[in-house]
Amino acid sequence: MSENEIKGKGRQIKGIVREEVGKLRNNKTEQVKGKVEQAQGKARENLGKAQRRANKN
Repeated sequence: MSENEIKGKGRQIKGIVREEVGKLRNNKTEQVKGKVEQAQGKARENLGKAQRRANKN
C-alpha cells in the first residue's frame, strides 16, 4: 500500500466517526462534514492505487 492509500483510508475512517457523532448529536453540519471527509479520503486512496499501478508498469 502506498502512503496516499493509507492516509486516504484514515481520512475515510475519521469521516465515518464524524458523521456518526453528528447523527448522535442530531447535527446535520457535522454529518455533512463527515461525508465530505469520507469522499476526500476515497479520492486520496484511489490516487494512491493509481500511482501504485502506474509504478508497476
